[in-house]
Amino acid sequence: MTSPKTVLITGTSSGMGLATAIGAAQAGWTTIATMRDTGKAEALLKAAAEAGVADRIQVKRLDVTDSESIAACLDEVIAEHGRLDALVNNAGAAHLGTVELMGVDEVRATMEVNFFGMVAATRAALPHLRATHGRVITVSSVGGILGQPFNEAYCAAKFAVEGFMESLAPVAATVGVDVTIVEPGPVASEFVANLGLDLPAALAAAGPYAPALQAYITRTRDIFSHAQTPAEAAAPIIDALTGDRPAVRIQTSEWARDFVATTLADLDGSAVQSLTNTWVR
Repeated sequence: MTSPKTVLITGTSSGMGLATAIGAAQAGWTTIATMRDTGKAEALLKAAAEAGVADRIQVKRLDVTDSESIAACLDEVIAEHGRLDALVNNAGAAHLGTVELMGVDEVRATMEVNFFGMVAATRAALPHLRATHGRVITVSSVGGILGQPFNEAYCAAKFAVEGFMESLAPVAATVGVDVTIVEPGPVASEFVANLGLDLPAALAAAGPYAPALQAYITRTRDIFSHAQTPAEAAAPIIDALTGDRPAVRIQTSEWARDFVATTLADLDGSAVQSLTNTWVR
């Protein structure tokens, strides 16, 4: 008997991570659904039961900012299942602010969760993925391709993710490991809600940046009113997980493809600036 393929997914308590865990289990994978606080697993477990895949999903604690937590989780996975065939780096945190109004510690914290946590998880998983000729799938963002107002720290982290994974891809391929970067656009999930933004307070604290912040928030709320569902955004991740030869870079929607195309063809930066200037005026 061949053991079922095993995938470890970070950040599965809600949104895309939760939907990806359900989709992976539906595709027949043993799914290790990890989260920093396993007390928040209720939504995932309920969705798994409703989808009839509760027996394929195992919830484990993993904090991507804690190397000991990562190592302990992977040790358990290998001890219990004997293999790891894929890692989905999904854990992340939004951050809204501009550099004059935020501390450098906020930037470091945003990088820690969105970039260094991904690096640590990938580094720890690679020996096991080499053994199975597995794959690393990392959730970036269209904000990893095109810098967005009031998202300096978040976009910096996602730009770093893109550069890291694009650079790793040819190296990992020499040892049989596929690397894929997934770029969602707006997704209707708790990711943005978790900002905990008090808009009146934020505007009051924004000083000379208040008009630009108000314009940006208005524009962003309109965009998110037409967002993908988490399941829609997770579908390309499942395709990358199960397909024979996943692309190195995948956008989750036509909107996202059009959006990143703006900057990928923008040699002097003028097209991006023409676009983003309209978001803050």
